[in-house]
Formats: sequence, structure tokens, C-alpha cells
Amino acid sequence: MTVNTTFDRPDAGLVDSFSKLGTATFHEAMGQKGALPSALKPIYPGMRLCGPALTIGGRPADNLMVHYALTLAEPGDVLVIDFKGFTESGPWGDVLTTAAMAKGVAGVVINGSVRDARECHEMGFPVFALGTCMKGSTKNLPGDINVPIVVGDVPIAAGDIVVGDDDGVVIVPRGAAEETLAKANAREDKEEELRTQLKAGKTTVELLGLDDALRAHGIL
Repeated sequence: MTVNTTFDRPDAGLVDSFSKLGTATFHEAMGQKGALPSALKPIYPGMRLCGPALTIGGRPADNLMVHYALTLAEPGDVLVIDFKGFTESGPWGDVLTTAAMAKGVAGVVINGSVRDARECHEMGFPVFALGTCMKGSTKNLPGDINVPIVVGDVPIAAGDIVVGDDDGVVIVPRGAAEETLAKANAREDKEEELRTQLKAGKTTVELLGLDDALRAHGIL
């Protein structure tokens, strides 16, 4: 068990800039890295979150460390909770959502299930999880807070930037945040120009230079 009560958070203005673009753009900007497993989605369409990760390594079906982590959270944090993919318990629900909103937490990402999904949605709190489960949790077992965790094949450290939308969740390492944002903005500008040319009558084959690949297969 390791508990770090503080961590260095990225600049709030930098985090705000990340909130303006989608997860797919950041994933591509990092060379198709940082995407959490595709099964980890918002519990309702339209949910979005962005903020620095407060990481929690919990024991399946026990949420003691989640309760404690909320006492350490600061406004804008995103709780990233690793329950090792265990889905037969709902260790997050409306009570924890109420506590998180009172602290100004920006959302939660859970490698596991949640319950009280409708209530969380009605409260307007972004929740990303593997699914829902009505079963409760114990509050007895220790775990880790603000130490590196791994979800899928993606390492996540406290202070990394977490972005979530309908496409899923992407993790941007704090040390690569400014470079990633610059590449993401450049990619977004390029795609906007692409959309403009498509509306003017160009084709994706022409604009993306796909002729050679099609010729190689005898299609052209």
C-alpha cells in the first residue's frame, strides 16, 4: 500500500485547452497511443471530462480507498480508479457522486463497474466505466493513491491529463502535454481544411493520396 496525499497538477489553462478537442485527435497526435480499452465508455452518451488524474489502485469490490481519495481531491481532478477490470460490483454510485461534486471533481474513470447510473446521469456528473452493476462494495481493504497504475496497456501517473468523450478515454502523459496539444491543434486545422475541400467536391482518395494503394491491389 502506497498513499501519496499530494501530486503536481498541470497548469489549469493547459488543461482547459485539452477540453476543446476530442479523444481521437489526441490519440492520433501521440502516434496512436494513450487510448484506454474501448469497452471503457461513458455510462450515458454525451458525457465529457478533462482534468489531471488522481490515481487510485483499489481492491475489487472494496471502495475504502475511493472514499479516502475524495478527501484529497481538488477542483478539476479526474479520479482514475483501477479495480482490475472486475465488473461484479458497483463501487461508485450516487453517494460518492454527491461527494465528488461537492469537491469540484471533474469526473471519474473506473476500470470496473458503477451503480446508480441514472442518478449519476441526472446529477450531470461524467462517469466512465466498463459497465453497471447493482452489487455493493465493502469498505475494509487498503490500496494505493497517486501512484502509477496501468489500465489495459496504458500507464497512468498522477497529474497526467485525462480526456473522455463518447469515443472513450485517452491519457496524455503530463511531460508530453504541450507537445501533444500542439500536434493535436495542427491535426485539427489540417482536418478542417480537408473537410472544406470535400465539401467543394474533392474525394478522400484524391486528398489522402490513396491512388497508389488502390493500384497495388489492381483496383485502379
